[in-house]
Amino acid sequence: MTAASSFSTTSAPPQSRRTHWHWGQRILFHGLLLVGVVVVCLPLFWMISASLKPPKEIFTVPVQWLPTEIRWQNYVDAWNTAPFARYFFNSVYVAGMTTGLNLFFCSLAGYGFAKYHFPGKNILFIFVLATLMIPFHVVMIPLWMMMRDFKWLDSFSAVIIPGMMSSFGIFLMRQYIQTLPNDLFEAARIDGAGEIYCYQHIVLPLSKAPLAALAVFVFLDSWNSLLWPLVVVKSEEIRTLTLGLSAFSSQYSTSYHLLMAASTIIILPMIGLFFLLQRYFIQGVTLSGIKG
Repeated sequence: MTAASSFSTTSAPPQSRRTHWHWGQRILFHGLLLVGVVVVCLPLFWMISASLKPPKEIFTVPVQWLPTEIRWQNYVDAWNTAPFARYFFNSVYVAGMTTGLNLFFCSLAGYGFAKYHFPGKNILFIFVLATLMIPFHVVMIPLWMMMRDFKWLDSFSAVIIPGMMSSFGIFLMRQYIQTLPNDLFEAARIDGAGEIYCYQHIVLPLSKAPLAALAVFVFLDSWNSLLWPLVVVKSEEIRTLTLGLSAFSSQYSTSYHLLMAASTIIILPMIGLFFLLQRYFIQGVTLSGIKG
């Protein structure tokens, strides 16, 4: 009995030390996450707070984080000062069309790279991945010349068509579709199903998670795009929100309460889209890296 008691006494401290070390790691990890959240969200919080303040309260020292008087009129004034309704429609149309085209073409190409065998497939896929390393500024001038030759400048086509497919989207979909069992496709083909049927009834229903992830990436990129629309769009009727905000900030640079209100209007749809597709987004990014 004495030996057993001595053994339990000597073996307890290492177990206790491991438990304390485990909890210490969790506390440190969550503490770092909390610091990261504060660093990321603090400017966003200040922007929303400034959009609800009177102009004289925005740059007070020390910083006044909460407005003493909430002014919803700032949003009305910002919305009516420039044709933001038109800009908003243009951004929704451009981002929606770009996202839809990417989902179709990237999933189709990903299906081909994942489940088809043809000569040069691997080499072609390497070329697709290689384009990820080419900065957009390198291809911007050739793209502009193509849009000029097609007579698409200052049109929605010039904004949408160059971004209707992405190498990242093809890679994302190919990685996920590779994890789908080949037996599903073989059974469907034995029953007489064609490739279009397999794509519509097997690939698309089973790829909701990566498609949602790709939709968030593409929509966000298109929604925030400024450089390319600035190059190809001239008329106000085709301006997107980013172009409209750029013109608005240059014209009303001292009206920071209106500028912050307009900026908040722009980011709210993206925040809503992310929370709507958050579950599919995280699942799609995780599952797409299972199999190389």
